[in-house]
Amino acid sequence: MKFDVLIVGGSVAGMSCALVLGSAQKKAFVQNKSIAVLAHQRASALQDGLYNNAYGIPAGTLGANLLTESIQHLKNTYPHILCIENEKVVKVAKNEDQTYTVFTNKENQYQTNILILATGNAAMHIDGLEEYVIPHQKSIPEKNRIQLKNTDHKVAHNLYVAGTLAGHRSQLSIASGSGAMVATDVLVVWNEGKETHAHDSIKK
Repeated sequence: MKFDVLIVGGSVAGMSCALVLGSAQKKAFVQNKSIAVLAHQRASALQDGLYNNAYGIPAGTLGANLLTESIQHLKNTYPHILCIENEKVVKVAKNEDQTYTVFTNKENQYQTNILILATGNAAMHIDGLEEYVIPHQKSIPEKNRIQLKNTDHKVAHNLYVAGTLAGHRSQLSIASGSGAMVATDVLVVWNEGKETHAHDSIKK
């Protein structure tokens, strides 16, 4: 199966990225793009979270509920985005044409032109990415957290990272914004380098 974009990670950064890409579906340069999310995220820090300080999220929201609700939100609002559940990425290989092959624990392989990694820095154990792994620059050393080397979320050609794995602090609003930033960077690539963004309006 081949995609234009494959997002790995079904928590805050990954879902935020997917939602922004989904909302751009009416743009001419997006309409024929195939997008998928590998939403396996059992190790998400959201699972134990209680959110009273995240913009736009009702106080008292449980992170465990937010995990399942955000996936359902994506499926209901942007059904053209494929949500692949119950599969975990175990290996990534770069192809000669600068695309990527993603291998999962279900022995499935997925090809993608652009790969976005948003697994969280505690859950990232994926073969093939070792050259990019460094200690997390905004976490205390005792936690042994890691991140991927990147410049403004870009790790390598057609390879992006979002959320704590990009080196951000573990804060819901930060992870969400990071995922959205990566999505708009992808939209700019698809728009031949012209600045763009995606949001809906009651005026349209």
